[in-house]
Amino acid sequence: MKKLWYIALALLLAVSLPGCGSKKEDKTIKVGASASPHAEILEAAKPLLEKEGYTLEIVEFSDYVLPNESLNNKELDANYFQHEPYMQDFNEKKNGKLLAAAYIHFEPMSAYSKSISKLDELKDGDTVAIPNDTTNEARALNLLQAQGLIKLKEGVGLEATPLDIVENLKNLQFSELAAEQLPRALDDAAMAVINSNYALSGNVISYMLEGVQEDRGSDLAKQYTNVIAVYSGTENSEKIQALIKAVESDEVRDFIETKYGGAVIPMF
Repeated sequence: MKKLWYIALALLLAVSLPGCGSKKEDKTIKVGASASPHAEILEAAKPLLEKEGYTLEIVEFSDYVLPNESLNNKELDANYFQHEPYMQDFNEKKNGKLLAAAYIHFEPMSAYSKSISKLDELKDGDTVAIPNDTTNEARALNLLQAQGLIKLKEGVGLEATPLDIVENLKNLQFSELAAEQLPRALDDAAMAVINSNYALSGNVISYMLEGVQEDRGSDLAKQYTNVIAVYSGTENSEKIQALIKAVESDEVRDFIETKYGGAVIPMF
């Protein structure tokens, strides 16, 4: 009889112990992020999640490709580094299953230079560095068009490339680079149009040209708000909802406004 009791106890432990392990794992939220400002913003949310019993694990990425691939492969619970048009572009090209679970902040693209202090100092034939990914390249070109430097074909909108330039009064040359390489390009190019997160991580904010920035109150700002992206079907899970609640808190809003001084704008 005692032997049967020991066998029953062993079977009970074998069943219950794995269950405890999986429950603990459910309290860990693994999020991929760019170093600045995304990982920094997540760090500000971490204590709030700890109060709710969650451990936030932040995985930093230095490019725009791996965070989506990792999320689409379910190696992450979420990522936070991109705007929705970029995410949709990934879904279309890679058959991705990602969706935006929350809209957090806007990073206005701006022009930066180490050699000029205003746009009219650009010389004929100067090189301008721009992002080479589809959506951010179009944003950069539309910003330059808004400043009167170029004119794009009618209707190209957010699919614009340098091939769509129909007027280029200063015969500007365009160097298309991965977004993370743009801060370093300022050593060679007369000007670069850079995403705020890479301008921050590359320590080039002080080289921003005054007034050459996307309008913060525009529809474009809403469209290019950076999102917390998740794998489709997980957006209503307890851990994702806990993550969103923490990031959209008053504490995190105050952190963003204080730390970034307008280079990053909370949109919640």
